[in-house]
Amino acid sequence: MIFATLIFFPLLMAYAAFSDLLTMTISNFVSIALIVLFFGLALSLGMPVREIGLHVAAGALMLTATFIMFTRGCIGGGDAKLAAATALWFGFDHLFDYSLYAAAFGGFLTLAILILRRHPLPRPLVKQAWLARLHEKGGGVPYGVALAIAGLMLYPETSIWAAAITH
Repeated sequence: MIFATLIFFPLLMAYAAFSDLLTMTISNFVSIALIVLFFGLALSLGMPVREIGLHVAAGALMLTATFIMFTRGCIGGGDAKLAAATALWFGFDHLFDYSLYAAAFGGFLTLAILILRRHPLPRPLVKQAWLARLHEKGGGVPYGVALAIAGLMLYPETSIWAAAITH
């Protein structure tokens, strides 16, 4: 269970990033799987109930913040759920860092897309639906890419990773 969970977190984050990039959607399956895997790993590692509760509180806080961003049109619903599920894994110890990294990568990604939208796509690339969609003026930004990169960068620094590695 521990090895599988350590592998599945990065795989699910990578899947979310590519799914968002290619389709501008992040399946609910990804967030649900992250939540189920977190609880499976936390229980198999013997994480104290109080600590699990703090992780749940961090996820709830992130869900509240990202839901507000969703209602204002800043991010998509899948992004909000992915950020909250990821915050569950990180707890309060890495919540600020995760938020900061996600914002920085999201800002960089947004700027890069805005700059690319100022130039026409080469003809062969226009036929790629996902590239054409990204290139549309006023189109969205696949923020799940930034969330996934931030999550993957911080995951090895978390206490749950360290506990699983030494278990």
